Amino acid sequence: MATTAVAVLFGGRSSEHSISSATAAGVLRAIDRDRYRVIPIGITRTGAFVLEDDDPEKFALDPERMPEVADNGTRVLWPEPGGRRELRVRRADGSIDTLGEIDVVLPILHGPHGEDGTIQGFFDTLQLPYAGGGVLDSALCMDKHFMKVVLQAAGIPVAPWVTVDVARWRRDPEGVRADAAALGVPSFVKPARAGSSVGVSKVHAADELDAALELAFAEDRKVLIEPAIVGREVEVAVLEGRGDAPARASLPGEIVLTTREFYDFEGKYLGGDGAEVVCPADVTADETDALQRMAVAAFEAVDGRGLARVDFFQTADGPLVNELNTMPGFTPISMFPKCWIASGVSYGELITELIEVALAREATVAG
Repeated sequence: MATTAVAVLFGGRSSEHSISSATAAGVLRAIDRDRYRVIPIGITRTGAFVLEDDDPEKFALDPERMPEVADNGTRVLWPEPGGRRELRVRRADGSIDTLGEIDVVLPILHGPHGEDGTIQGFFDTLQLPYAGGGVLDSALCMDKHFMKVVLQAAGIPVAPWVTVDVARWRRDPEGVRADAAALGVPSFVKPARAGSSVGVSKVHAADELDAALELAFAEDRKVLIEPAIVGREVEVAVLEGRGDAPARASLPGEIVLTTREFYDFEGKYLGGDGAEVVCPADVTADETDALQRMAVAAFEAVDGRGLARVDFFQTADGPLVNELNTMPGFTPISMFPKCWIASGVSYGELITELIEVALAREATVAG
């Protein structure tokens, strides 16, 4: 009989709302129902917490009709700190029902207001245990500029970059173009605080820079320009250890591009041609060991909690960290679960591990 109540939280205010909703479909389908009592909670695009249907098919990923959390008139009433962890819902007719006590929240949110430390701070304030990243690592890794600064300070190699905010671009476009030119072409322009390759462009010539910046600024007021790195795109999944156990890393996976310029939103989630996820990657035992060690070092450098996917460029001179993602794509076809499946951990077991790590962390704090 399921005794642990898990609130599965998805949707959100970011441009990755639909991907979060699609992830919920996979989680709702695979979570261990004998072990966990599931309470699905959606966040609408305007930020309302609503009680959702426990129906994976409702949120299945369909390129013709992307899943979405609609406002159904309900409102989830979170417990107040210091008291019973009783979750309630106000129905559309104004009546209030109890959903029972909650043990842990599983946030599967991507992007701003979900992956940037804000929702984590909310649950810390409510004194509710939650799976995944904490405030600090989520905030650091959401901002690609500060993530690179921290990794550099820890001695972990990262790709060169220039950070530009929209005020400087409006004030000094020639200076920005000069900085970008110094990095050479091709280059990539990306929002500092967005994910799923939203707002990312590959710049092949100087005259493409302005349009790429405007596209990225539509997502964020801060943008990174990076040179295109010659190397293989390899990714390693990391899980926090329970108690005093160290973090552990999966076998590496690789993004193999054929006809696609880079691993964009369509390639990641919509089954577009030209990109293939290969797990495990075709790397040597020594390369695997180096990548796993660097992935764990990067996770520890940002004070990682819960999980992260560490993305590398495997170059002729060794690996460079491209970025860390503290709530990586988590659909059954995403790289993070695929890396763990290749390492002997099933999708359902992975969900269980995230929840149990959070509960073990709470028990340690309480003790």
